[in-house]
Amino acid sequence: MDLLERLTLAAEGARQEVADASDRPAGTAPCGAPSATRLATFNVGGHAIPIYPAAGPGGRRFPLLKAMLTTVCERDCNYCSFRSQHDQRRVTFQPEEMARAFDQALRGGFVQGLFLSSGIAGGGANTQERLIATAEILRRRYAFRGYLHLKIMPGAEREQVLRAMHLASRVSINLEAPNADRLPALAPSKSFDAELLPPLRWASEARSPGGPAPRLASSATQFVVGAAGESDLEILSTVQHAYQQLGLARAFFQSFDPVPDTPLESFPPESPLRQNRLYEASYLLRDYGFDLEDLPFAGQGNLPLDTDPKTASAERALAQQPVELNTADRELLLRVPGLGPRAAQLILAARRERQIHDLGQLRKLGILAERAAPYITLMGQRPSRQLPLFRD
Repeated sequence: MDLLERLTLAAEGARQEVADASDRPAGTAPCGAPSATRLATFNVGGHAIPIYPAAGPGGRRFPLLKAMLTTVCERDCNYCSFRSQHDQRRVTFQPEEMARAFDQALRGGFVQGLFLSSGIAGGGANTQERLIATAEILRRRYAFRGYLHLKIMPGAEREQVLRAMHLASRVSINLEAPNADRLPALAPSKSFDAELLPPLRWASEARSPGGPAPRLASSATQFVVGAAGESDLEILSTVQHAYQQLGLARAFFQSFDPVPDTPLESFPPESPLRQNRLYEASYLLRDYGFDLEDLPFAGQGNLPLDTDPKTASAERALAQQPVELNTADRELLLRVPGLGPRAAQLILAARRERQIHDLGQLRKLGILAERAAPYITLMGQRPSRQLPLFRD
């Protein structure tokens, strides 16, 4: 198998990883979820190697190569196509080979960034060492200064996490499940408390005041949604803890999709809509000042699927007690559907000049006035809204 054929398989193998570079919701994907759509392929030597759209700072999208250093894995995760007992073709790259292949794709103008993951072969620490070696070659020999996302392997050591943070733009370790009770259904050979959670804590400690460097990679994690019987409340409880206590930059969610010839092959796939609702709720926790008790969980601890969590929360809390736009502080403004951090800032600035008395003033600020209208008052009055010309 030649280098290009191996790279094609390594890139196909990384499809299940979500890899946006931005910490902001992706404006072109539904509900702020990262787009999983393949952007294009670059064709070299008869091989079509997939590249993916990633959202960078400011929402700029750029072509990203997602690849695995090896698709060999000694673990037996119940949902994963690369589990050790799954019969499929495997490929392995040496660090020099992967760095050279990426450099060629970069110089050819096909990609601008790299997301590098791996199966676990020879233990987590040994696998992590090979990932770090690849990053060192890219940064030092090839002088690559662009976006580099490195996976942290279960079983990686504290010092390796710190080295990865010096080299990468972002590091991530997949928690997969929200807690130790749920993890065995997905990955019975992994330890939530001993292998998965500590790297996030080490990353947070490295970035804390008095840490070893002023600029280190941000950290992220990913959850598999819908295969372990977990509730949204369980997932978002862990997400909130990671945002508040571990300095997490972003949480990613992947709807479960069964893989043939795995222990979970008969389980039903999870709706992507549930995944999107989790993204929306996670942004409310991170950027909008919401707490878990502000989210509209139903009896089983799940979010409603028929409406987004911010609107559902507003229907419960604001429909009968609307927010006065001329006096509300930023925290309260962020509870109103249609108002994000930027809109709240624009309203606060506009109020210093004059009072807001109609929806037209909000529209001129570029604010989604109609979305906000049911939950606000202007100078003590419900705003006049344009009624639709036709009714169903």
